[in-house]
Amino acid sequence: QVQLVESGGGLVQPGGSLRLSCAASGSIFSINAMGWYRQAPGKERELVATITSGDSTNYADSVKGRFTISRDNGKNKVYMQMNSLKPEDTAVYYCNAEVVNAMKYGMYYWGKGTLVTVSS
Repeated sequence: QVQLVESGGGLVQPGGSLRLSCAASGSIFSINAMGWYRQAPGKERELVATITSGDSTNYADSVKGRFTISRDNGKNKVYMQMNSLKPEDTAVYYCNAEVVNAMKYGMYYWGKGTLVTVSS
């Protein structure tokens, strides 16, 4: 079994910064793509950013230039530095990862989420 645990959420004022972390643990042979998604109240979950095992990144247009995704393959962790936060960034942020087990079988896993609130 694999667990993803997010941390780093909280309350921040507009224009502020937060750094989210996600740690993967359990039966892991390797991890392919990792990413962050978010879900605001009353809205569907949306992609924020993804990063491949080769460090290729992809961002939603709404966060380009403000958010930076990175990963530490040795620690099975993914991070997201969020700068210039706006009230519309308020959401529960979820970590996602495609984990390959010892049988070379890949599955997608989700964390339980961490709440980010941007408000004055």
